[in-house]
Amino acid sequence: MTTSSNQPDNPIANDLPKDSAPQTLLNRPPKTLLTRLKSLGWTAIKTVAIFLVIYTLVNWWRQPVMPANPMLQLTDYQGQLVDIAAMSQDQPVLVYFWGTWCPVCSVTSPTVNSLTQSSRYPVVTIAVKSGDNHELGAYLREHKFDFVTINDEDSKTFDDWQGQVTPSFVILKDGKMSQGLTGIQPEWSLKLRLWLASVF
Repeated sequence: MTTSSNQPDNPIANDLPKDSAPQTLLNRPPKTLLTRLKSLGWTAIKTVAIFLVIYTLVNWWRQPVMPANPMLQLTDYQGQLVDIAAMSQDQPVLVYFWGTWCPVCSVTSPTVNSLTQSSRYPVVTIAVKSGDNHELGAYLREHKFDFVTINDEDSKTFDDWQGQVTPSFVILKDGKMSQGLTGIQPEWSLKLRLWLASVF
């Protein structure tokens, strides 16, 4: 008596088409390099866009606010009258709030100094809580800064403008605030903003 060595076929296996093997992560076709680059590019664009939106909102929230009756006739640390209102009648004026103690200002102050030398637009800086006139003058000479500087020793002017952070910038035209911004600003950006204020 002999027994058959052939086992009955698996009915479940027989129901599956021969060419319908389940797809897995192992046998999926790999993404092409171009597809990966496109994906990375879109991710980078989204990240930059989100950053710019957040930065713009934060910058808008922290910018100085022009007082109802601003003091625009001030005296610099050398005792010279600086009439910002009169200066802004001819062309936009950049007002730069900074401090000798401010780490970020060590980056922005050289930029503002360069702008003073290369631009036709007047620049007035207001040093906040940066010591007495003698100490402030020594700091300016040490760093070879030539810009006009008001010594806001007690921060009264900065507080009147509801300043929150240094550095802060205000562009005045015809005695009125045209733009306000904070943080690190490249020279080309400041020049562009001044030019826009002169046109519009």
